[in-house]
Amino acid sequence: MKAILVLEDGSVWPGEGFGALAKVSGEVVFNTGMVGYPESITDPSYHGQILCQTYPLIGNYGVSSKSFESDKPKIWGYITSELCDAPSHATSEKTVHDWLKESGIPGLTGIDTRALTKKLRVHGVMLGILETYVTKTDLKALLREARFIPDPNKRHLVAEVTLKKIKAYNPELKTTVALIDCGVKASILQSLIKRNVRVVRVPAETEFSKIMECAPAGIVISNGPGDPKQCAAIIATVKRLMEENIPTFGICLGNQILALAAGGNTYKLKFGHRSQNQPCQEEGTKRCYITSQNHGFAVDIRALPKLWQPWFTNANDKTNEGIRHVSKPFMSVQFHPEAAPGPTDTEFLFDQFIGSLR
Repeated sequence: MKAILVLEDGSVWPGEGFGALAKVSGEVVFNTGMVGYPESITDPSYHGQILCQTYPLIGNYGVSSKSFESDKPKIWGYITSELCDAPSHATSEKTVHDWLKESGIPGLTGIDTRALTKKLRVHGVMLGILETYVTKTDLKALLREARFIPDPNKRHLVAEVTLKKIKAYNPELKTTVALIDCGVKASILQSLIKRNVRVVRVPAETEFSKIMECAPAGIVISNGPGDPKQCAAIIATVKRLMEENIPTFGICLGNQILALAAGGNTYKLKFGHRSQNQPCQEEGTKRCYITSQNHGFAVDIRALPKLWQPWFTNANDKTNEGIRHVSKPFMSVQFHPEAAPGPTDTEFLFDQFIGSLR
């Protein structure tokens, strides 16, 4: 099987195909992590995207369902430099090829992924088409099609990955945390469950009154895909919840939604942060944490409303990595304190949030 990637600027990247026989389009992004490909592939924040792995070798430890961050792959396409077809690990259940094939997701391998990454860093992330085929494809038609690829960020992607019905965990416990599921990773859910609170996971656009019926002692706004400004109903609900002074903790997309609910602004980054080694300095200290991240949008620190302040700042590009209210129990971070994959240096933030519950 052959495969080809065509970007909106007309550049062409031919190689070998794997996974499903299919054609997809989406936003082409890169992740520089050396490990954690099963977690990345199943992270709902990648919904709408074709993921390129910068690290050369992928698939060498196979696929284990214990590493999944959701029920199935959420990426739309996958790109590697070299794909291992004979993984060796005690927990491996299948190869990446077999997994993506049964999931209907096409893959491209055998290209210089670092060169592609450099292109995306210089130009910024681009829309692209990835097609796998057996004999030949119509390159001229693909080049024409690539000029008119619909931008998935103009869709309400969160609505496509959130759960459909309210679900409770640790139902016998009294202290309740309402988890607004914008595409939550399983590790965030587990990080809350193991801290001995009742977690009520609600669909992203659950109404304010329905959330209040749970009598939440705290609110968590999860990670998720796409442009936060597409989440108008969620932003409005969070704004009302803030009027109740309920302790609130946002993660990744949740950081952006909290900022917008507070009256701030967000913007799209040139190529985003998708890796396991992003350094974040805590404001007012010399402490720098190494964090795991996956996002393409950021909070505009210049537009933060009065009584809100930056909490963490990215040491590389100085973009915002967290905000908090000066007196009320509202806080959020752009990175992933649960990691999965990545360092767990900031997992203590879950404890800090739980300690703030009323």
